[in-house]
Amino acid sequence: MIHGSRDDDREGGGRYGIGLVAVTAAGRAGAAELARVWPDARIYPGTVREALAAAVIQCTGVVCFIATGATVRLLAAVDLLTGKASDPGVVCVDEARRWAVALVGGHSGGANALAERVATALGATAVVTTASDASGSTALDSFGADVGLRVEPGSRLARVGAAVLSGEPVAMYADAVWPLPPLPATVRQLGTPPWTRRDGQPDSGPSIIITDRMITDPVITGRTVVYRPPSLIVGVGASRGAPEQEILDLVDRALADAGLSPLAVRHLATVEAKRDEAGIIAAARTRGWPLVFHPAALLATVNVPHPSEVVRAAVGTPSVAEAASLLGADGAATDSGELVVSKRASAHATVAVARHRPRGRLAIVGLGPGDRDLLTPYAARELARASVIVGLDQYVDSVADLIRPGTRVLASGLGSEEARAAVAVETARAGHAVALIGSGDAGVYAMGSPTLERADGSFDVVGVPGVTAALSAAALLGAPLGHDHAMISLSDLHTPWDVIERRVTAAAEADLVVAFYNPRSRTRTWQLPRALELLAARRPPSTPVGIVTEAFRPGQQVSITTIADLADATTSGLDRVGMTTTVVVGSTQTRVVAGRIVTPRGYRWS
Repeated sequence: MIHGSRDDDREGGGRYGIGLVAVTAAGRAGAAELARVWPDARIYPGTVREALAAAVIQCTGVVCFIATGATVRLLAAVDLLTGKASDPGVVCVDEARRWAVALVGGHSGGANALAERVATALGATAVVTTASDASGSTALDSFGADVGLRVEPGSRLARVGAAVLSGEPVAMYADAVWPLPPLPATVRQLGTPPWTRRDGQPDSGPSIIITDRMITDPVITGRTVVYRPPSLIVGVGASRGAPEQEILDLVDRALADAGLSPLAVRHLATVEAKRDEAGIIAAARTRGWPLVFHPAALLATVNVPHPSEVVRAAVGTPSVAEAASLLGADGAATDSGELVVSKRASAHATVAVARHRPRGRLAIVGLGPGDRDLLTPYAARELARASVIVGLDQYVDSVADLIRPGTRVLASGLGSEEARAAVAVETARAGHAVALIGSGDAGVYAMGSPTLERADGSFDVVGVPGVTAALSAAALLGAPLGHDHAMISLSDLHTPWDVIERRVTAAAEADLVVAFYNPRSRTRTWQLPRALELLAARRPPSTPVGIVTEAFRPGQQVSITTIADLADATTSGLDRVGMTTTVVVGSTQTRVVAGRIVTPRGYRWS
């Protein structure tokens, strides 16, 4: 029997890339195709048994061009199926490349995501059978993994997961608000941890607990999943030659006396001068904790309760342990840290522990022009990732099927832009995972700018690009943006018209192609004719103009005219122009070729 040491290899950081295993000619052809398009994939030679064992041990994921039954038997034979949390991510592809089946390691092993990736590359259909994916719910074994939540050993993942999926009431307690994905409405977020409640015993039903505190109450351990958040930073100071075990003993005592879990330690931190201190380095490595070094000058700026002039004389800062525990990993001196264990000393080391508040997460998501095919997979993932969705009601309705059960939806009507920006920022600032959605690209004449004007650095921001109106219109018209161009909004609700007019004039003088956003509404009817007049003064009457309304939506209309005809009141098609229209005016180089607008790039072909 072949035995593989996957855990040892993982701890050593040796696993990398995707392993490809095939037996038949068709399978080898499929493996070769993946190896050609995926830089991180490689084909494993040898017998199928040897190849599979080596791939599982060495790679982050494995794609087998082998029948599912045969693959299961081979995995069992080489003794590499050890448990849900440690099983490799293995995907099986059939001979005809019709199906990419996530076989084992769906969530923790990454097989579900790998199956989707294989399906995209080979034109197959991903087959994912894990219950949470089938129901559109969040899987508990990967819940919060991207923000660092770790499952306490002994937690009842299977029992509580089954309760969540079956719609059974589940109680959820957390010390703080973390930017987590949604859970179904049957998971009641009660907030107050059960060991601090004064109204009797906590619920005896299934529960989810997110805390950095140790739990000893047997009432809450029978049907409970405990997640440890990365909320604690341990600051460490040491004299030269401090032994590893002394440092670890001091850290352990500090955490135990405060009732804190070592699994909640985000990292160890110390002063830059200790970068080569063997005891500190070994202690961090032994526990698997990252080690962060801060310059002495930065540590000296942190207010601490127990500064020491002796320490200042030695390393250039009056505090190492306390100051390092209060700083974030990026060295940001924020107010998010609270000292929960003041400086404690042994013969050769000092330790302090700070609890840091979670940072919320605001994703600004562009949904594209409307057609579902033009909504990016990245945008779809962020919609599923958010526990709070903020957006215009009609945009929310358009992606309702992509929003997971339990997501809080904050939709509002036209004219509520300022309120939407405020609620998105405040909700992210409170620690939640928020997605603010908009059509096209949310950062182009949309909610991204007014929202981020309110940002204060207290939460993380994720930008998700979308296909903006100028690009969707250009694709339908041909290649009008093939050379330099400008995008100008003709709405003077927030920008004075004289400013807009100067910009249109500058674009005309620079001979730029211009894409006009917000060209006309029921009350704004004269702005577009005036803008066309300014451009026409510097462009020939035959300059092509494209008009696209409702791009990639039901009711789409596309037409091509000239600047002279559009500006001529007797033949004008301005009645076709509205707030869902994009008007693209060519430069002096733009022309119509075979019914398409083209602005030459100006290449010289040799």
